[in-house]
Amino acid sequence: MYAPRSGWLAVALIGVIMMSACTITPPPGGVAARTPAPAVSAQTLDEYKARIAQRIFERNPSLVLKGTPQAMLRSFVLVSFTVDRGGRLVESSVYRTNGDDEAEATALASLRRAAPLPAPPARLLDGHGQLELFEGWMFNDNGQFQLQTSHSPQATTID
Repeated sequence: MYAPRSGWLAVALIGVIMMSACTITPPPGGVAARTPAPAVSAQTLDEYKARIAQRIFERNPSLVLKGTPQAMLRSFVLVSFTVDRGGRLVESSVYRTNGDDEAEATALASLRRAAPLPAPPARLLDGHGQLELFEGWMFNDNGQFQLQTSHSPQATTID
């Protein structure tokens, strides 16, 4: 029993000696100093959603609320939608609402008018090459909206 234990000790000692003879050479300084140019694929989910919001605003200018949303919104419509790697709108539906049919229709129509959306960063895509997103449409009484991703602070008093 004593001999096998000393055999393992000898093997371990040889391994330690061999490892201590190894050196690790860092890459040349010039390689580490290079920083790749930022690519579209390096975007975060929040940055991508901001690009989508901008596209929706560009394609629906008469419906976009400029300024401060009222304190008591007419409606809030949460839409679920899926885009493919090219930005094509695969599907969209109302996920949550207060039952305002007109606001729901406006939210879905404004999203469809914005299609195709910007192509999503490849790293955000699922195994099917798609990305599922949620966005909230905040409606004032006049039927104009802002998006939850990029809205102005709401009014704090009811006028």
